[in-house]
Amino acid sequence: MTHEAATLAQVPSDARASASGLHLAEIWGDVVDIRQLGMAIVIGAVISVGTFLIAVQILGSIAPVAAIGRAYAMLAGLGGCVISGVVCARLFAPKRQVIETVADPRWRDEAMDELVKETGSVGHAADLPAVTVDEMKELGLYDTFTSYETRHAEKEA
Repeated sequence: MTHEAATLAQVPSDARASASGLHLAEIWGDVVDIRQLGMAIVIGAVISVGTFLIAVQILGSIAPVAAIGRAYAMLAGLGGCVISGVVCARLFAPKRQVIETVADPRWRDEAMDELVKETGSVGHAADLPAVTVDEMKELGLYDTFTSYETRHAEKEA
């Protein structure tokens, strides 16, 4: 796969979703199985409220002031929310399908032109720290910047 690949998240078609027995819906920009969402809500409620109630019992008797014990119990309940999030993430895989397609490389040149219009220059790759250069190479952006730099210098000359 080249660095010019773009990924798109697509919702499976209704026919494919009903054929596989999934009941999908889009919520907050993500695709979920309604039944698994319901189970995740129940799991989250049980773990977080259970953690809170257990913490109230334990910390209520230890804390010098009941309000402090209750405040710490609420923190424990928040920890239970995080734990339930991890449990649900392990139990229920995402329902999106990622399809990789080759993107038109001209969009990068257009973005570079836009950047030059806004800032006046993209700078020089030679002036960048080695760590930044390594990251740009890893992302496939270094060649884009250097080739743009070379073309832009030729236009000015």
